[in-house]
Amino acid sequence: MKFNPKYLPIVIGTTLAVGILLGGMLNFPDENHFLTKNNSKSKLNKLIDFIDKEYVDDVNTDSIVNLTVDNILAQLDPHSVYVPPSEQAAVAENMKGNFVGIGVNFYMYNDSVAVIKPVENGPSEKAGIKAGDRILYANKTKLFGRKLPNDSLFSKLKGTVGSEIEVMVYRKSERRKLKVKITRDIIPLKSVDVALLLNATTGYIKINRFAETTFDEFKAGLIKLKQEGAKTLVIDVRDNGGGYMEEAIAIADELLKEKELIVFTKNKKGTIDKTYATAKGIFESGNVFLLINENSASASEILAGAIQDNDRGIIVGRRSFGKGLVQREMDFEDGSAVRLTIARYYTPVGRSIQKPYSKGNENYFKESDSRFVNGELYEKDSIKVADTLKFKTKKGKIVYGGGGIVPDVFVPLEIEHGNENTAYLLQSGVVGHFVFEQLDKNRSAFKGLTFNQFATKINATDAYFNLFQKYLFENGLDIKFTKTKPLVKRYLAAEFARQLYGEKYYYEITLKEDAMIKAVLGKKSNAKP
Repeated sequence: MKFNPKYLPIVIGTTLAVGILLGGMLNFPDENHFLTKNNSKSKLNKLIDFIDKEYVDDVNTDSIVNLTVDNILAQLDPHSVYVPPSEQAAVAENMKGNFVGIGVNFYMYNDSVAVIKPVENGPSEKAGIKAGDRILYANKTKLFGRKLPNDSLFSKLKGTVGSEIEVMVYRKSERRKLKVKITRDIIPLKSVDVALLLNATTGYIKINRFAETTFDEFKAGLIKLKQEGAKTLVIDVRDNGGGYMEEAIAIADELLKEKELIVFTKNKKGTIDKTYATAKGIFESGNVFLLINENSASASEILAGAIQDNDRGIIVGRRSFGKGLVQREMDFEDGSAVRLTIARYYTPVGRSIQKPYSKGNENYFKESDSRFVNGELYEKDSIKVADTLKFKTKKGKIVYGGGGIVPDVFVPLEIEHGNENTAYLLQSGVVGHFVFEQLDKNRSAFKGLTFNQFATKINATDAYFNLFQKYLFENGLDIKFTKTKPLVKRYLAAEFARQLYGEKYYYEITLKEDAMIKAVLGKKSNAKP
């Protein structure tokens, strides 16, 4: 069955996870330079003023300016973008790594705020909020039966540290309403999902993005794993679209020896800026594996390139996205911002891994989808590499530039060619919504079970698999899982585990049968740092 584009609207955060922040402020030319090149700018300003003063109808000139900025940036490269105020605030918060709020994971279910799970040890959990609760009122503001935009909803629940909010919740399991006072606090937005042992000596760290707190989270996880006996480290940056370059560099520094080159950048003036590993890191010896896929981009690729080019570890998976451009950000007074590409980055041996973008932004972002069609996600031989972009590491290993990081150990997509729609689906929010609804109908089905008891119970039945199939059909998705039943059951079980027991248990289930993890454990004995 071929992938049908109609399924794309339901997919949340998959192949286009490339909204990349690489920090800093723009350096502008001096005033004299501007004076020599301001004819076009004067023309644009005059046009906007003319429309504002004389156009027959009322026009929001701000929206015209925004369109103009978008069109200008669209002529440059796919990663030079304008970010409107509403989006910029959310992105900035996400990359900061924390916010002040009540600490619940939720989604809008039948026009009500349904709590998926309160944040562990967060304000809501401490106040007695439970999974499945509906938040009806925040202070005296009605939240149910209204189509509140997310930013408006968030603003009702957020506030300052130590401030108090009274919420009214409906607890379905007890069929009653409760008033609960919650004291707002700092809520972490984790960029490291989990740090756990795969076996007695192999540690695993999953990084979902590179935010301000990523290095600190990574280092804390690595120290914990070393204390637990980890001698081999697996870093997972699959589906990690990037973020702050400095965080990836800091992580690389913990793995590389002093004075080993991590990355270098080159701007339009030809200025080269090299970044080297500093004093002793905490994991300079021992085997390192890095897991990548077609959605690993930017800062993820910087880390991969540093490990690969320095012969420090083994890259496992599929060819990465191919983003080798560096952006800096300029903020405007209205809260919007422009991210402008100001340099290219290169891996230690001199590779640019930026893929071509001369055919326009649409083709650029769809290039990842084309890998399904050409078979690259299933056969390593289908990866097209140019001999002219061939490089050698210090130990003589051949590596390639020109469009992403080619892994040392190729692992095909677990789903057969022709069932790509299932891969999209499992990476979307659909599974999570289905699981919540099932728990909401009968949360007591798993009450009092240990995790091991839960795992045994859910794996012994096809009931939820069949219900999920029915759920999709009722929502307009005619997808058959004939050949992917074990994979779908695994992801369903993992999502149940996440909502019932926490993030760690999601990975406890998914990683046991993960093809890349199996490849790592199979290669471990032969790995060479």
